[in-house]
Amino acid sequence: MERTHQGTQTGSQNYGESAYTKPGEGGLGRAQEEGPVAKAIEKETSRVPSDTFLWTGLGVMGTSLLLRLAGKKNAANFFGEWVPTILLFGVYNKIVKVAGHDAYEHRVDR
Repeated sequence: MERTHQGTQTGSQNYGESAYTKPGEGGLGRAQEEGPVAKAIEKETSRVPSDTFLWTGLGVMGTSLLLRLAGKKNAANFFGEWVPTILLFGVYNKIVKVAGHDAYEHRVDR
């Protein structure tokens, strides 16, 4: 069975992009536009290399392990709890680079 759309479909309403909409348009046929704050954040975060977040996350994991081995349980937990957040920032960074607002603004339609 072939999948023709992405998103949630309820009845006759399609919430997400489908084979029937152009990239950058929502399921209702409207172009998706970012606000000025989101554009500014995407512009700045896209400058950071993606592997920065991976290495930072691994470094914080190592720091947490060393603190745990040194018997500083509370400090180890504090640092360990930041790892998922740092890695999630890395995922956001990658998404911005691959499919950020500028991917549609600077696209040339053929």
